[in-house]
Amino acid sequence: MMHEPRIDPNWAAAHTAGVAAPAAEAARDLVWDSRQVTPGAAFVALPGTRTHGNAFIEDAVARGAAFVLTDRPHPKAVQVQDPWQALLRLGRALRDRFPGPVVGVTGSVGKTTTKEALAQGLAWPAPEGNLNTPPALARFFLHLPPQAPGAVVELGIDRVGEMQELVFLAQPTIGVLTAIAPAHLEALGSLEVVAREKSQLLQASRVRIASTQAARYLSLPEVRTYGFEEGTFQGRDLTITPEGTRFRYGQRTLHLPYPGYGPALGALAALAVAEVLGQDLDQVCQHLEALRLPPGRMHLVRRGGVLFIHDAYNANPASVRAGLESLDRFPGRKIVVLGTMKELGPQAEAYHLEAARLAARVAQRAVFVGEYAPQMARLFEGALAVTDAETARQALKAQVRPGDVIYLKASRAVGLERVLEGWDEDA
Repeated sequence: MMHEPRIDPNWAAAHTAGVAAPAAEAARDLVWDSRQVTPGAAFVALPGTRTHGNAFIEDAVARGAAFVLTDRPHPKAVQVQDPWQALLRLGRALRDRFPGPVVGVTGSVGKTTTKEALAQGLAWPAPEGNLNTPPALARFFLHLPPQAPGAVVELGIDRVGEMQELVFLAQPTIGVLTAIAPAHLEALGSLEVVAREKSQLLQASRVRIASTQAARYLSLPEVRTYGFEEGTFQGRDLTITPEGTRFRYGQRTLHLPYPGYGPALGALAALAVAEVLGQDLDQVCQHLEALRLPPGRMHLVRRGGVLFIHDAYNANPASVRAGLESLDRFPGRKIVVLGTMKELGPQAEAYHLEAARLAARVAQRAVFVGEYAPQMARLFEGALAVTDAETARQALKAQVRPGDVIYLKASRAVGLERVLEGWDEDA
């Protein structure tokens, strides 16, 4: 039986302390960008950094919006005092309609990989990609079939107080904390604040699971841990090769189609949760061996006889270190292309210099991209410093040869995936 998502405007008004106008109609979708409105969708007019969603109400209505969640009167409004708080309450009400367990995942690195490993390993629905904000989660719960055995959601923050909002909305049954590391420090300020904010997921969860790395920053009771050669749930004999990753879990040997510590740790988290839930671990392992991750996460791409490791969806010091440690296990001449890691605050230059030092231990060539590139290049003999991804691509074209391994890593805003453009695909 197919699930038909539906938000009655009067039901929405009752859960958001709002008032539904007579022309408001039942909605079958929930969006916050008027360009994504299709007939029958509800449009949430949220405040933005540059403009308010109220400026796009008429556009949304013209596109067929069923109702508009707004703080202004309108013939199709569910009028509320505060649209953002109303969205949180609406998302919570949609979550409360789902009777099954929800696994929430957060951390400074590895959130999306772990979320995908959990969802695919358990065969539970999850939002696509890294849709981890309150609007995206509210929409996910609207479309979540009530007969699903469970769900997995990713919770991402870049400001103080955001995790509190997310756990209020998602009401996680099981919380998984992947790592505590420097990330979003411009807004969060310090590693201590990162740990405090991230740990709120575990505080709100009935079952608390954390990597052994993250657990060092916690002072919570009843936290079960996962890690390699340590923790409550232990992976053993971790082996990373260009063909993939394998490790043992109990009496089972798991083979993952991705090289790297990140995919392995995500799979280990999935096995830990599966064991807590009493799932069939043989079946979970079978699902994990067919794991498929979104692009930009240790994704191997062959172009013109060159092997690219596209790991440039995002970056922070911890993920750079993990990626370089994985690169070190690859044969052949290694070239590192490292771009700017964003939002690291006053210590940003120091973090970039440390990344350059790590790269110098692993690779034979390097191209550094962005504002810290000149300083980084001074720490790596023969390295090039360039301003952008296009220039990096041109520099690589001039020096690569068949058999090289090129590792791409930077924050998403750098757009380092553009380095792959213009290379001949291998047959």
